[in-house]
Amino acid sequence: MPIRFDSVFVTATGSFLPGQPVANDDIDRFIAPLNATSARIKRRILAENGIVTRHYAIDDAGATVHSTTQMAAAAINNCITDAHVTLQDVTILCTGSSGGDLAMPGFANMLQGELHAPPMTTSTHQGVCAAGMAAMQHAATALELSESGHALVAASEMPSRMFKRSRFAPRQYETDFDSHFLRWMLSDGAGACLLSRQPRNAGLSLKLRWIHNRSFSGDLPVCMQIGKAADGSGPSYLDYASLADAEADGAFLLRQDVRLLPNLFELGIHEYATLVQQDVFRPEQIDHFLCHYSSQKFAGVVEDLMQRAGLAIPRDRWYSNLTWRGNTGAASIFIMLADFVRERELKPGQQILCFVPESGRFSVSFMQLEVVPANSSSEALDIAPPHEVSTTQSAKAAKLVQALASVWHDYRSRAWRTPLVQKITTGQFTNADYVKWMGCWIPQVREGSRWMVAGADHLDEQYSLLATLVRKHAGEEHNDFKILFDDYRLAGGTAQAIEDLRRNPGGEALNAYMHGLASQSNPFGLLGAIYIIEGTGQRIIPALLPLLKQQLELPAQSFRFLTYHGDNDVSHLARWLSAVEMAIELSPGCEERILAVARATADLYVLQMEHVL
Repeated sequence: MPIRFDSVFVTATGSFLPGQPVANDDIDRFIAPLNATSARIKRRILAENGIVTRHYAIDDAGATVHSTTQMAAAAINNCITDAHVTLQDVTILCTGSSGGDLAMPGFANMLQGELHAPPMTTSTHQGVCAAGMAAMQHAATALELSESGHALVAASEMPSRMFKRSRFAPRQYETDFDSHFLRWMLSDGAGACLLSRQPRNAGLSLKLRWIHNRSFSGDLPVCMQIGKAADGSGPSYLDYASLADAEADGAFLLRQDVRLLPNLFELGIHEYATLVQQDVFRPEQIDHFLCHYSSQKFAGVVEDLMQRAGLAIPRDRWYSNLTWRGNTGAASIFIMLADFVRERELKPGQQILCFVPESGRFSVSFMQLEVVPANSSSEALDIAPPHEVSTTQSAKAAKLVQALASVWHDYRSRAWRTPLVQKITTGQFTNADYVKWMGCWIPQVREGSRWMVAGADHLDEQYSLLATLVRKHAGEEHNDFKILFDDYRLAGGTAQAIEDLRRNPGGEALNAYMHGLASQSNPFGLLGAIYIIEGTGQRIIPALLPLLKQQLELPAQSFRFLTYHGDNDVSHLARWLSAVEMAIELSPGCEERILAVARATADLYVLQMEHVL
């Protein structure tokens, strides 16, 4: 399962691309073909990868202009300048790269020195493309456990030093495709992210929802490596009599076994599908998909595999800068994110999914981000589920509550980005909006006790104790809609009778679904609906109520219903848990029905909220 985060936000991004963009016709000035075979490989690779321009940190004589460390420092400086933060505010620095300028010390420490940064926690992650995501996960986890401060994540790559003509000239008559392949695929650059415990004071931030890193190194052989000779079966470069011998044997050539690559994307999509099955995210709710791939050819492979799994994200939601930035390894996803936030017009609530496959020794990384406004507090966005797992619950009930918590977090996130809630949290809610909300909610609330009583009536005799508990709950809420109607009238509502009000389309769908379930035999699933509906009253409404009171010029009596639910739904949910324990004991296996109804109710409740305005 992925690592979830409650209070980590990407508040700034930065990148550094050395020199001017290098077009395909100009590559030979930096990385030239060595013979006719090499030229043919170049033409073939460029025709497939779709890269039009890229950047190199070497000049046309092969001399280094910007080191890996200098590029990372430049990306960080661009990042923190954008956020109006100084290095004095940063407490954590994590880096990802396939290798820095030195074999040791660690790249993060070298970068800290390059920046002349104050004392801080550092962590170096070395690998290939997923190294940057590992650094991101480490930094976010450390920041989540901290009480204050910011974290910086940087990734930097400079493969051009390995590909320049002078490195290959002594071996120009060898036709080692695997070592020539990457010369036309990889290029240089660095990217960085600033992580904070709160959103920015102005503008949009990206809330980090979760990261999932998984390695399959034990399943398949090495696909991409530097340090061994051509067939990968010889000694390490450190085991040669001298480094000159290792160089002569080709141990310092970066190789890619292209025959293994199809397995990487199959593994990646399998992991993607597993996350969907675990209800970590839903493809249809992803607004932007940032996919790192080394060649445009592989974009089609990823899309095809998604479609076969029935979990495709439409291509118009994909974003890639491969064409004009090139493939910069571990830095790619950070450079991509920096370009993305500057080019796209993002809106609060939008969901961003990042996918990074690594071909070194197969690993896959996924990350989900949510666009949040400057004044969306982390406390409001991270409303806890109505019930947490406790030692007083039976094992089966605890497992169900844990599964329901996952449903709750998805529901809460979607509810929070509906136009209704966004207008409240951004200070734009009006008296007219409140009246409209109450007007379509009242007839829905009136039906609540009715479908609960109907559900109790359809429980068999052996469940009479459970039926009594449900009827008691329905009885306490029987007149709630009258309180809400009084609030509506005090706020300026003009309907003379409740019968004059109508549910909106989402409310109609929810009402039909509830009554349909209640008419079935032994409708235990209704307990899942109560979890979402009562949970909204216990958790979401109390978070919104202070904002409503601040923005609306209405008497305090106009908020009696919302106040009542915030105060009383705690006891209601305690009774709900008793009902769940009773249902599980009396009808083993009903947990799946409760969970399924909770998911459906969450969908319909969000639909109801979306139609309010």
